[in-house]
Amino acid sequence: MHPITTEERQSATQEHLGRIRTLMENGTFQQVRRMLKALTPVEIARLISSSPAPSRPLIWGFVDKDDAGEVLEELPADIQAEFLSQMNTQDLVAMTEGLEPDDVVDILQNLPDQVTQEVLAAMSAQDRERVSLILAYDEDTAGGLTNTDTITVRPRFTLDVVLRYLRRHDDLPPSTDALIVVNKKDEYLGLLPLSVLLTNDPAITVREVMETDRDPIPAALPEKEVAALFEQHDWVSAPVVDEQGKLVGRITIDDVVDVIRQNADHSLMGMAGLGEEEDTFAKARHTIGRRFIWLAVNLATALISSSVINLFKDTIEKVVVLAVLGPIVASMGGVAGSQTLTVVIRGMALGQIGQHNLNWLLSREIRVGLANGVLLALLLGLGATWWFKDIKLGAILGLALIFNLCTAATFGALLPVFLKSLKIDPALAGAVTLTTFTDSIGYFAFLCLASIFLT
Repeated sequence: MHPITTEERQSATQEHLGRIRTLMENGTFQQVRRMLKALTPVEIARLISSSPAPSRPLIWGFVDKDDAGEVLEELPADIQAEFLSQMNTQDLVAMTEGLEPDDVVDILQNLPDQVTQEVLAAMSAQDRERVSLILAYDEDTAGGLTNTDTITVRPRFTLDVVLRYLRRHDDLPPSTDALIVVNKKDEYLGLLPLSVLLTNDPAITVREVMETDRDPIPAALPEKEVAALFEQHDWVSAPVVDEQGKLVGRITIDDVVDVIRQNADHSLMGMAGLGEEEDTFAKARHTIGRRFIWLAVNLATALISSSVINLFKDTIEKVVVLAVLGPIVASMGGVAGSQTLTVVIRGMALGQIGQHNLNWLLSREIRVGLANGVLLALLLGLGATWWFKDIKLGAILGLALIFNLCTAATFGALLPVFLKSLKIDPALAGAVTLTTFTDSIGYFAFLCLASIFLT
């Protein structure tokens, strides 16, 4: 039995969508319920996310109440918020019952503060305490990712006592690879891996075999740094402590994978000015507003490029062919700059770029831009000379291309660092800023040289 591939999973989702659509059109709603009951919460959430906006409330209405909480937790934030806005406090409390505290927090963060307080008040005292503990931290920190469902032990107990204690549990929390060792004040002391627990003499104490070289994660640590630590050390779970060193809970690999995916989505969607939670099948009225803002920004930057061209309108009127060749220089600079920008943003996200290696990277990108500029200038210059029978025009085009590729590489390397220093997200603002710069410089260099040597 081989694992299901992404392509097979996507195909299954589309097949389910087709069957549900047919059943709903035929009015056989009972079969829709049975079909959804046979799917896992993750599969149902994927099915809802892949459905056009008008169909989603209908499918959600057929989801079994026992599965609703898990399905809701797996949905993207926008769709989740839409369904949450239609629920009352009693429904919310019933739906979140049985979910992990960190999953409950993810849901409550999409609710107004007043509704959140009502849901907390309706919870049991134990659940309310666990959820409130996580809600105290920002959602993009280690504290916000923390799950309070942990098993702790004291260092003075023998391994035999610990084993007998574990046997009293019906099940262990998911992704449990180690027990957390704390003192009477709940201060973190170390870890007791399950492999150590099972392979050592039951008569020895926890203190003798526990691992004390693993530092806990501070609750205020940003989630990106948490993901980097998990990747670096291949952790399955990690303890989280507050400022006083007291145990808050633990972070598990499944939550870290979500962070990595969200960061990847953010980088990809940010290049187009969209959020990582952009809904593929959102209603048109929601999509129009989000995209209009970014398109308006691009319109403003396009006007800057046009104003540069307008400076040389007399030259263009005399040599009309410049209007044909100018966009080539601007476009090539934009592509070259985007390559450098992408490499630098990725390196910054991975924590690879700093003040000690930025100069070398900048030098490398300039050399690459210069080399590619020369090679492409020869090709483009010879082509333009042959096409328009004007060697001077071919030389001007080649020189402008070399200049723009070098400046694009320089700007592409420095722009993300500059934006980050201003606390502006490079993934979101980098592409449009770079395009404005390369277009303007490309047109300016080409038309300036043309006005000097052709008129």
